[in-house]
Amino acid sequence: MKPRRPYLLRALYEWILDSEEVPNILVDAEISGVVVPTEYVQDGQIVLNISPTAVRDLSLGNEYVMCSGRFSGRNFEIVLPIESIRAIYCRDSGQGLAFEDEEFETASATTAEASTSTTAIKEDAEGSKDSSGPTLRLV
Repeated sequence: MKPRRPYLLRALYEWILDSEEVPNILVDAEISGVVVPTEYVQDGQIVLNISPTAVRDLSLGNEYVMCSGRFSGRNFEIVLPIESIRAIYCRDSGQGLAFEDEEFETASATTAEASTSTTAIKEDAEGSKDSSGPTLRLV
């Protein structure tokens, strides 16, 4: 199954804008492929304002979040693999969503998912119910 994070990210982004709030995202800057101005990274993380007034050409794709922003008057292209996004929330109210770790599609993840799915189907057939899995929590 495809990761839920990009779909939830887009939905929460729209909800935050419709609520006339400012959408911020918390990014794990230590994930491979993250391109952000390193001088603004603290403790391996960076918070970015992704409102339409703060960034240009925002793309909330299934694999990457990309945009152009300004930091201290300097233009910078931001590239964020979707797995680097740890949370999206309203700057002022703090309402939003933090994402748990989730499998992202790679060759090894697809194999792991197939193995997990087979085990889950077998367990369901035997009558046990497994309600574990990725969960989300409010920030």
